[in-house]
Amino acid sequence: MPELNSLSEPIEHIGDIADPIVPLEMPSRVEMARIVESEEERNERTFFRGRVLRQIRNFIGENGPLAAMFAVVFVNLVGFGIVVPLMPFFAQSLRADPWEVTLMFTAYSLGQFFAEPYCGRLSDRIGRKPILIVTTALSIGFYAALAFAPNIWIAIVIRFFSGLSSGNISTIQGYVSDVSKPEQRASRMSLIGAAFSLGFVIGPFIGAMLSHAGGSNRFQLPLIGAAILSGVACLGVILFVRESRERVQSAAEQPNILKTAQEALRSPVIIRVILSTLCYMAAFAGLESTFGLWAEKRYHWGPTEIGAIFLFIGVTAALMQMVIMRPLVRRYGESRILAGGLFIFGLSFALQGLNTSAWLITPIVMFGTVGQAVIFSSICAIISMTTSPDRQGAMLGLNMSTGAVARITGPMVAGFLFSTFGADAPLWMGAAMTIPAGLLALHAGKVQKR
Repeated sequence: MPELNSLSEPIEHIGDIADPIVPLEMPSRVEMARIVESEEERNERTFFRGRVLRQIRNFIGENGPLAAMFAVVFVNLVGFGIVVPLMPFFAQSLRADPWEVTLMFTAYSLGQFFAEPYCGRLSDRIGRKPILIVTTALSIGFYAALAFAPNIWIAIVIRFFSGLSSGNISTIQGYVSDVSKPEQRASRMSLIGAAFSLGFVIGPFIGAMLSHAGGSNRFQLPLIGAAILSGVACLGVILFVRESRERVQSAAEQPNILKTAQEALRSPVIIRVILSTLCYMAAFAGLESTFGLWAEKRYHWGPTEIGAIFLFIGVTAALMQMVIMRPLVRRYGESRILAGGLFIFGLSFALQGLNTSAWLITPIVMFGTVGQAVIFSSICAIISMTTSPDRQGAMLGLNMSTGAVARITGPMVAGFLFSTFGADAPLWMGAAMTIPAGLLALHAGKVQKR
């Protein structure tokens, strides 16, 4: 049977060429333990690296928009910080009287009064980014124009338009509120406040150095420097700030300032906070506009000394806002922190009025800054938590507009008191104004808990 033989031959050949079976050598128990331990370590390292990278990605994703805004605000406020301490002396170089010096601050605040509510409402409708681009771009031209102002009245007009271009604070607050959860708003507002403070650390020093290097016209170079920094801030908004709101087509959904004010009057929390802003800002603006004149008259200080004191103000405020503010808010709440800050700020006015030593000026200013540093972010957080998201820009704008009214009247009253009753009179005005502000903040907190 040939078929069977033919089938058996391959089988025989396979058997002939097959290699003998060699038994596999199994690893010992010690080697197996090492293999398992090595695998576990590798998995643990991979898991840890993955977790760290995931946390970094989450942090950047959550805080990237805020970091970009922080940088833009910082650069812009460095330019603003260059100018503010020099304003009284700049006005005097144009042969201005004390009341005309305070009028420069009033004109700036008047511009903000008109711009803030409009920019806040417009940013609710068309988005935050376009408003920030336009306002920072306009600041470039106004700083440059102020550098070449021929007299005090032209300078006052330019300051009014500078106030218009600076009416973007409510837009910045709205942006931070957009990218933050309700429980994050107070701490994140304080971080933006820290950017303001750090800007005031760097700005006055740059302003003092530039004014010293400016020669006969020592204020021209600092103002040009401020214009350049506004340009950098504008470029930063264009390149790095992402829009936080969708464009709303219908303008009918955005009420005007009168309707926004009516909404504020119907809210027992917001109206008390806004009145607190009015009192606090009047005190602060009065101090801001007369402090240089007060220090010059009492202790013969000039731009260098005034610029140096802003370093201590900025460092103290930045530490409060970046390190201390968050745990305080978590423990005591925004309204108590606001009231405490107002009372401390007011006490610093009284202490400065009683002070007779030049070396105590800086410690008292730092003490007042401890209170002042928490006021701004607490007010913004309370308003944003009490207002619907589509109305936050408008309501924050109303609050800033109220602050602008205080910044108009505060310097005028402080200038009158300075000229009529002496250099210390504006300090006592400020101490008196913070008392009702603190009481209103405490009552707002009680109403908020109900």
